[in-house]
Amino acid sequence: MNVLNFFEKRIAGSQQEGRGRRSPRSSFVAGALCLLASFVLVGCAGVHPVPEAFQEVPLLEEEYVIGVSDQLRITVWKNPELMVEAVPVRPDGRISVPLVNDVEAAGLTPEELKEVVTERLSEYIATPVVTVVVMGANSRAVTILGGVVRTGKIGINQRTRLTEAISSAGGFTPFANKKRVSVLRLRPDGEMDQFVFNTVAFIKGKAPGTNVYLRPGDTIVVPD
Repeated sequence: MNVLNFFEKRIAGSQQEGRGRRSPRSSFVAGALCLLASFVLVGCAGVHPVPEAFQEVPLLEEEYVIGVSDQLRITVWKNPELMVEAVPVRPDGRISVPLVNDVEAAGLTPEELKEVVTERLSEYIATPVVTVVVMGANSRAVTILGGVVRTGKIGINQRTRLTEAISSAGGFTPFANKKRVSVLRLRPDGEMDQFVFNTVAFIKGKAPGTNVYLRPGDTIVVPD
């Protein structure tokens, strides 16, 4: 379950109540904004300590690891009919490849997946030459909402910091509250961790160590 699913479940009741007065979509937006606002602590906009959940420094991976929703291209030399263009990794972690049907892809590097496909195709083709390319690294993305130029999903690398994601979204809008940027992170048990980032204090050097690393699935909320 991701952060947006978390909000959808909590506003399901409000959608039912509001159908006579507004569309389900407008009910969702209104309810989501209220819930997101409830996560932002009231009071003076000071410097907030970094919770333990946000203190981890991600390990650098030597190779990219394929994840759910990534898009892959698989080619087999001299066998264009076996080419798979922009095949998505399904929620079950598998992809479909001609002749060999479903193949487990999530959790493997492109090189490892190439070896698996090569072995499976060897039952039908003599010495297949397989190439695996990640066309879209969609499994490594965060969602940014509120007072930025471009809201929505943003791809991140292994060590993307919060300010880098905001920059990738085009930066703040004129009325964005730069002192109360929230990062929401869903735990495995379904509960939510939150960190409030004071961009102004960080830029002035008054909040060192608060420009946290992001994880895939995080949601950034910029009040405006």
